[in-house]
Amino acid sequence: MSVGTSSARGAGTSRRPPAARPAGDLAGPGIDPDDLPDGLVVADEHGHVVCFNAAAERITAVPAAEALGRRLEEALPLEDLEGRRWWQLTDPYGGLAIRVRQPERNLLLPGGREVLVSARYVRSEPTGPVRRVVVSLRDTEARRRTERSHAELIATVAHELRSPLTSVKGFTATLLAKWSRFTDDQKRLMLETVDADADRVTRLIAELLDISRIDSGRLEVRRQPVDIGAAVGRHIQAYVAAGQPADRFLLRVEQPLPALWADPDKVDQVLSNLIENAVRHGEGTVTIDVTPAESPREGEDVGTSVTVSDEGTGIPEESMNRVFTRFWRGSKRGGTGLGLYIVKGIVEAHGGTIEVGRAPGGGAQFRFTLPVAAPAYLA
Repeated sequence: MSVGTSSARGAGTSRRPPAARPAGDLAGPGIDPDDLPDGLVVADEHGHVVCFNAAAERITAVPAAEALGRRLEEALPLEDLEGRRWWQLTDPYGGLAIRVRQPERNLLLPGGREVLVSARYVRSEPTGPVRRVVVSLRDTEARRRTERSHAELIATVAHELRSPLTSVKGFTATLLAKWSRFTDDQKRLMLETVDADADRVTRLIAELLDISRIDSGRLEVRRQPVDIGAAVGRHIQAYVAAGQPADRFLLRVEQPLPALWADPDKVDQVLSNLIENAVRHGEGTVTIDVTPAESPREGEDVGTSVTVSDEGTGIPEESMNRVFTRFWRGSKRGGTGLGLYIVKGIVEAHGGTIEVGRAPGGGAQFRFTLPVAAPAYLA
């Protein structure tokens, strides 16, 4: 298949030399260059552009009709980050005869827009003349978003670590220097503060490890039988023991529930986060409904759904599509803003789904559904 442009895209390109060759089978049999996700620019042995796909148009903002037939350095004027013209530096047609490629690097388009560019020199024989120059263009915006996200994560973690570590260092240094001057009650208070701050650091490190595993697809799920109703009940009992009124919680379990196989520790992590959010940031009664539901996994008829609702002000409509992103915080939220991102990652690692909406009482409502995921020998 020729990678030259179609007749419609080649219209009005009378500047192309009559001897210009098609791009050849660069994209593979049956593949249209316009279907490629990256920009593709091909120049023939004379340095004239013979292919300029749709992604190249989008990235460079140059119509293909204007680029086809022009010299490569005119159709695609690139500069390095120091302002030097890249084609003059690399000289693909007159440079080293043994060179076959240019590795990917950041270059600038006219106007200062940054793109990732790599090039391949196609020769008929190892040291022969260049027959084609194949250039790949990639937008840097996705990479920049990732870099900004990583920088924000580092800044957030550094900020969150500084406070408890400063407290730990201050109290321990004070106790070591003036141990005999404090009463037992004062010592206990300072040690309890150190213990609480150490727990806070441990939780933050656990969150970072979870994020790393989620982002890399390495979050392990160790499935065991899970009584989801009993798991919710344990969380409610812990809040009541900590001083929350028992009538703040309403647990409704619809029977019969399908036998659920999931990672009990990770399910507890999801429940802990959602119930804590409802208690801390919601108002009124926190209602937890556990019901059978349609399984999110193809080939299974039934799954288990857990819905956590409160009666507070809820989440603004315009924020609902950002709830499960990193660092999202509502107007009254504290913490790192990583909890719901981790919750979503855990649920999806189980093959489940999670959604947010408005509860019947007006507050926030989170609903996650897990597939049964029973082992094959129980089928």
